[in-house]
Amino acid sequence: MAGVERFRVAIAGAGPVGTTLATLLSQAGHDVVVLEAGVDCAQDLRASTFHPPTLEMLDSIGVTPMLLERGLKAPVYHWRDRTSGEVIELDLTELSDVTRYPFRIQCEQYHLSRALADRLSHSGNADMRFAHRLTYFREDDDGVQLWVETMEGMREMRADFLVGADGANSIVRKWLGIEFDGFTYPERFLCLSTREELADHLPNLAYVNYVSDPEEWLVLLRVPSLWRVLVPTDGTLDDDTLRSDGMKEGIFDRLIGKPDVVTEHRTLYRVHQRVAQSFRKGRVMLVGDAAHLNNPLGGFGMNSGVHDAFNLFEKLDPVLRAEADMDERLSLYDRQRRTVTHDFTQAQTKANMAFIKGGSDEAHARRRADMLAIRNDDERRRAYLLRQAMFESLEQAAAID
Repeated sequence: MAGVERFRVAIAGAGPVGTTLATLLSQAGHDVVVLEAGVDCAQDLRASTFHPPTLEMLDSIGVTPMLLERGLKAPVYHWRDRTSGEVIELDLTELSDVTRYPFRIQCEQYHLSRALADRLSHSGNADMRFAHRLTYFREDDDGVQLWVETMEGMREMRADFLVGADGANSIVRKWLGIEFDGFTYPERFLCLSTREELADHLPNLAYVNYVSDPEEWLVLLRVPSLWRVLVPTDGTLDDDTLRSDGMKEGIFDRLIGKPDVVTEHRTLYRVHQRVAQSFRKGRVMLVGDAAHLNNPLGGFGMNSGVHDAFNLFEKLDPVLRAEADMDERLSLYDRQRRTVTHDFTQAQTKANMAFIKGGSDEAHARRRADMLAIRNDDERRRAYLLRQAMFESLEQAAAID
């Protein structure tokens, strides 16, 4: 076994959350290593929405211009009723007095993680380690001992702090013994990506569309080169059936009356509403999907993970500089981000799911009437936009002490 390497902070996972935190630490002058089991940053096809406050945060580390260049500006998004064709339109430009980015950016998340990983690989105090899988760790009074599997064998490392940014199946969370409370939706979700221009078939289509229907609700998202169509599927069917040409043709025939659409990807995944019981134990912290999972309606998942990273950096930086008490600062991170995850992200995504799944029943009629009332009331609409754009969640976190 090679000699023990030492770092101030070790981060497991090179997704957008792990690389964002590593960039913040590196730019502040702290030695950091990022351990990624894969040979590259994963090309995750799910997350693609960057909200206004996230763009502001990422601008502070110099990466927002890249997202603006590669992505699509989406100031307008739609809640649509599939049966009636009714469209409830919301426009983020109403928040121009709050943010210099009054729009969403539609851009695949891997562009962010790959750009930051490349910068980190050229940084003097950051170490990007691909094909390095964290297998075990043990905390003591002074730091965390890490055991890492590489292509050459096992390697031992030591860090003052460890951060698990290693996704829904986080090995860090599992070894900490922290339970993941919540539930998993019975449906599996099928994401179909196509170069077919859906706007040629569907009038008045925005870049972001949540389409309500009791039988087959849809999310239609535009990214620079593709449309993504997200649909729920029968959880009892096998993978081959769900990814089959017949399944794809039925979805597009019902959607645009054209079954012979060519797809670039057909991805199946489960959707969860889960929150870790703690985001911190001793010198080990959890961020992003390692700490919380939610359904994709609203685009909160990746964004809330990036917000975790900035919040944790704010707490960890003075601790690394020996200017603040470790327990006090890291416990505050746990309180702020875990409370916001429960009270805002989980609650809002559940409400969004209830709206989009609704049919012609009385509950759906009430939700539709409420959404129309929000759209038509200037004060309520502004409050709703601030909530959906995630400004409200950041204010809530800042108020927790």
